[in-house]
Amino acid sequence: MPLNLLPHLRRLFAAPVFGLLLSAGIPSAPACAQQATASKFVDCSLLVAPEYPVTWPTHPFPRFQLIHEQTIGPASAFNIDVLLMDGNTGTQMDVPPHSVLRPELKREKSGPYGLAWTDKIEAWQFGGEACVVDCRRLLDQAPNGVSPLVMPTDIEAFERQHRRVGFGDVVLFRSDYSDRYYRPFPEGSRYIADVIDRLAPGYPDPGPEAMEFLGQRGVLTAGTDSASMGPLPNLAEPTHYAGLKYGMIWTEGATQLAQLPATGAFYVMLSPRHANGMYAEARALAITGGELPQRLIAAARNKRAADLSPVLDMKNPVTNPGRLAGRHRQVYVKVDFLYSPDLDLWHHTHLMDATAGTHLITPSFALPAPGTTPEYSPEVRGWLQEYEAAYGPRGFSDRTTEKVPLDWTCGDVRIVDVRALAGSLPNSDQPRSPEITAAHLEADETKHGAFRAGQIVIFRTGHLDRHFKPAPDDKGVWLDPLAGRSEGWAAPGPAAIRYLHKKGIRCVATDAPDIAGVEPKRGLMTYWALGSADMVAIEFLHNLEAVPANGYFLFAPIRIRGCHSGPGRAIAMW
Repeated sequence: MPLNLLPHLRRLFAAPVFGLLLSAGIPSAPACAQQATASKFVDCSLLVAPEYPVTWPTHPFPRFQLIHEQTIGPASAFNIDVLLMDGNTGTQMDVPPHSVLRPELKREKSGPYGLAWTDKIEAWQFGGEACVVDCRRLLDQAPNGVSPLVMPTDIEAFERQHRRVGFGDVVLFRSDYSDRYYRPFPEGSRYIADVIDRLAPGYPDPGPEAMEFLGQRGVLTAGTDSASMGPLPNLAEPTHYAGLKYGMIWTEGATQLAQLPATGAFYVMLSPRHANGMYAEARALAITGGELPQRLIAAARNKRAADLSPVLDMKNPVTNPGRLAGRHRQVYVKVDFLYSPDLDLWHHTHLMDATAGTHLITPSFALPAPGTTPEYSPEVRGWLQEYEAAYGPRGFSDRTTEKVPLDWTCGDVRIVDVRALAGSLPNSDQPRSPEITAAHLEADETKHGAFRAGQIVIFRTGHLDRHFKPAPDDKGVWLDPLAGRSEGWAAPGPAAIRYLHKKGIRCVATDAPDIAGVEPKRGLMTYWALGSADMVAIEFLHNLEAVPANGYFLFAPIRIRGCHSGPGRAIAMW
């Protein structure tokens, strides 16, 4: 919840580590029980769509907007989307600077965690073992506009029944509030607006004492399925500060917590890596059953994780500038809209292309919807004839980001090192990218073993690691390769995509700006092959040198309905 709204609300209401787990006592779940079933992914994120109560409803907080800027037709071979989205959208993540002030301000609440922005949080802290505290008895058990409070006694009751909470746990407060009240308008007003207007009871939330209790226990990650971790009418800031001063982060607006066991599931929240954010839109998910949760829980407890997403910042080259005039994507823009004197910070939103930074490409990005017949430009019609002569009919798809299963974009890492292709092309004044071929993939299998279904195949080109720099030194990422002044990054052709599809691969990824490369025809054919196989791609990664061979890849885009591509955060754990 935006903490600078507290004065308004007061006026309104004035009228009537693994070893730590062992020392805690009971193990999370018997190993035999974990091995008896396959792992299941649970989406704990709210759907983001304009007819839902996705944003904070008071002035001047901006409304969410999805703009279909370009659609497949004569002027574009792609469905290109633009987002206006601030950090208080749908399921979201709060980090310490939401309440902890920067050290240089030297105020009462200043501290080192005042610099723990969304882009600075260590990857291991995003996840851990879910400890689900049942608070359903509190739902609607308060006067209108007042939040019933979760107290330390509620957490102690959980501990008596299960085990002591501590470092490496994600303590989740389950009241089923979002499951019941997150609805399309007009019913959706019950989610937040009716509470603020004192027309309905407030959402259950931990009070400051409960957050202090968690902080003393060493808990660094938490979550609630209420709209905010801030109890109304006047305990939002005390509750936030009580937890955030310990360096805690948390999910607000989680959902489907009923699908998780009390202990034993792995829970993680992943947000776009916005620079200097005090909160961010996020995708929360959980994994239950099988051996995978315990593997990832152990990784989090032992801080074995790496962030694979470059930082989103206006000075960084995070969007495609286009080769020709008028062909650039919407640049990434931070828009300040509300100053908080208590924090000496501006609340801000972001206007951005949906492919800014690390993002997902869905089949519908380059494929028309079923039942449609797009009118391509003459040039693209010629390319389509070539493609279909070589690879068969181009497909159709309406699979947008919210329709991509979570287990498609999470899986064991398989890195294909193609850095040797850099510099392999003769000099040219035309944009060219070395092609990753099926032969390269076969050679990788000879060296490292066959590809396995469910792996996330990541092409390591080294391009962003070499060239990702802030302006004015940013031309090596996009501008020079697109203009033919330097060689483009290595990229797979359609034959390589089809080869991986036959191996059972659903998702490919790259540490380059995209999987298309800088040659328009081949790049479009690659996207056609990807979509026609109902595969997805994750683009714009970096830091692959930090990922060991036994790494597990985690990514999910923000759950936006009808978005053909979507931003998110990629991490690896081992």
